[in-house]
Amino acid sequence: MDIKTSNKINKEFLQDNLKKVFGFNNFRGKQEEIILNLLSGNDSMVIMPTGGGKSMCYQLPALLSEGVAIVISPLIALMKNQVDALRGYSENDSIAHVLNSSLSKTQSNQVKEDIEKGKTKLVYVAPESLIKEENIAFFNKNKISFFAIDEAHCISEWGHDFRPEYRKLRQIINNIAPVPVIALTATATPKVRLDIMKNLKIENATLYLDSFNRKNLFYEIRPKVDIAKQLIKYINERKGESGIVYCLSRKKVEEIAEVLQINGIKALPYHAGLETKKRVTHQDAFLMEECDVIVATIAFGMGIDKPDIRYVIHHDIPKSLEGYYQETGRAGRDGGKGDLITFYDYKDIEKLEKFLQGKPIAEQEIGRLLIMETIAFSETSMCRRKYLLHYFGEEFSQSDCHNMCDNCKNPKPTTEGK
Repeated sequence: MDIKTSNKINKEFLQDNLKKVFGFNNFRGKQEEIILNLLSGNDSMVIMPTGGGKSMCYQLPALLSEGVAIVISPLIALMKNQVDALRGYSENDSIAHVLNSSLSKTQSNQVKEDIEKGKTKLVYVAPESLIKEENIAFFNKNKISFFAIDEAHCISEWGHDFRPEYRKLRQIINNIAPVPVIALTATATPKVRLDIMKNLKIENATLYLDSFNRKNLFYEIRPKVDIAKQLIKYINERKGESGIVYCLSRKKVEEIAEVLQINGIKALPYHAGLETKKRVTHQDAFLMEECDVIVATIAFGMGIDKPDIRYVIHHDIPKSLEGYYQETGRAGRDGGKGDLITFYDYKDIEKLEKFLQGKPIAEQEIGRLLIMETIAFSETSMCRRKYLLHYFGEEFSQSDCHNMCDNCKNPKPTTEGK
């Protein structure tokens, strides 16, 4: 599988390897263009919706390049899923590794040994691990093919999941090797996009922007009245279908999961406060269809590859439209219809504002602006799809919604001029 990069990399060569390694006959969307750009030594900024096949954009080029690609990712579970998947395509388990705080000293040494011997083509690292002097010194001595920065919206203070350590990445990349950078995210407004490129100093990167429109998803906001009753009724009407219920707090996750279980619904809780073993068991039960509903905080879902999720419910209004887009994007990845129900009560805004307390003033201001956007989205009477796509800088005609949002399906009578 270790093929040296050469001038011979062309479309036919890529197609052959896509088939040989991953078993796919064709690339999706702009994958091929992005891979060719990266293999030509250029920087790339990739904005591709959830389920659009972002990981292929760095996995295949890593396998075809000399040296090891460093993939920077924020979540251990996400890294583990991808490494397991890659090992499934290869006879050699050393092809991909995770290097983070979850490893023992012995495991960490084994990973480094495999990289030194040239057996490893992709190493997944959390920013916190990459910052460590010993890791910088180690990577310095080895050939790096490129850096892939997954979930790149974490770089931006305007993003829905800002992580301060992500803003140090350019400095670390400079300390390791002057190689191409590919930054990838499923959600980025024009403002966030510019911030990412500026911070990574890849202003001249080729921008690949896929449409944010997911035609098979139905957007709906419902008033929150008796939420437990509303959830039980809705889920019982969808018996045997897979769904996610997102809640803002861990406490609420536990509470709702219990209410659903008492009412005969196969539901399990998932949040960062559960012990790892339990989290993994619950996630696997959902993937293996032993449970129909996962009640979760937003910690659930990143990198979860379950194509037949039929509905995503927000028990509380989300903190930002970017977060909302990413969470709802987990529905209908198989192309079948996905229903997105958000229960809205203005009182929930106070809870969201409480989350901002104690944060730096600048962060609080941004947080409030993001909340205002979700309120406006929830209260608008215009086409929700048009509103959402406009937020991401995409033009969209309401007539193309085809009644796939509550406002287009049941237009509210206009009160203008009265």
